[in-house]
Amino acid sequence: MEKIAVIGGGSWATALVKILSENKSTVNWWLRNPNDVVHLLKYHHNPRYISGVNFDLTYVKPTTDLINCLEKVRWVILAVPAAFIQSALAPLPADAFTGKILVSAVKGMIPHQNLLITDYLENTFGVPATHQCIIAGPCHAEEVALEKQSYLTIGSHDLAHAEEFCGLLRNRYVKASPLDDLDGIEYAAIMKNIIALACGIAHGLGYGDNFQAVMVSNAMQEIGRFLHAVMPVNRDLNGSAYLGDLLVTAYSQFSRNRTFGNMIGRGYTVKSAQFEMNMVAEGYYAVESIYALNQKLKISMPITEAVHRILYEKVAPTVEIQILKEKFR
Repeated sequence: MEKIAVIGGGSWATALVKILSENKSTVNWWLRNPNDVVHLLKYHHNPRYISGVNFDLTYVKPTTDLINCLEKVRWVILAVPAAFIQSALAPLPADAFTGKILVSAVKGMIPHQNLLITDYLENTFGVPATHQCIIAGPCHAEEVALEKQSYLTIGSHDLAHAEEFCGLLRNRYVKASPLDDLDGIEYAAIMKNIIALACGIAHGLGYGDNFQAVMVSNAMQEIGRFLHAVMPVNRDLNGSAYLGDLLVTAYSQFSRNRTFGNMIGRGYTVKSAQFEMNMVAEGYYAVESIYALNQKLKISMPITEAVHRILYEKVAPTVEIQILKEKFR
């Protein structure tokens, strides 16, 4: 019986609360919107995301009180979009996470600072890397809600922590495995959202499966070059946490980044696509950070550069995808 805090009210937070509470862990669940908490307490489901999941309030404790949410818990799961995590955690004192293990389910970077979430937690709250974990897929919240077979990888510098958290997640439809590549998994999770945007843009322009397969193949090489430059360790990029997570994000109907990119390819502006989706596509913010980092690294990253020019420099998607088409082999 573990007591766990989950911070965030989106689809991934909802899916994780489902898994943990059904495994009989007590979950203090922080949501920003008081109306969502009232709804959960009354109707036992999240009104905004994967609302078909009903929660047993014996194990799930919804709240808007962040400080109270963290009391007497050992594990803290962060499932807030990277662009909003600073504002979400702003009420907390610097020692709020002392003695706790932080698990990031965030697939992005702190905008404009180009900081990994793990680095932000260490810099701001003094959480050492050995007390942090990363959740990687391939796994969509919507399929967790449907209890379809899913796989998770928990990355950490401390494999004992990773294995322990895997034990909290495993059930008849979730298999979880530990891995010691904390930084590589975090960067790969960020970059796969950028690639999914590119795949969505191409699909919106009318390109088919053949082109997307070539794009994903080239994307895997791009991710490999970047990871080797920032964290040169031995890693098998064919593993589920890397290639598997990229594939599901690039191809799935549930991928919000692919959906966002598809809308851009069909002619939506960034603002109109964001408004219509009413969900955060992490790749939009991530591409700016990765592009900025690469200004120093000077790695060949044609897909990342193309997505950046489309979203931030307002170059026509038809032009950028045409250039990529000529570069791919």
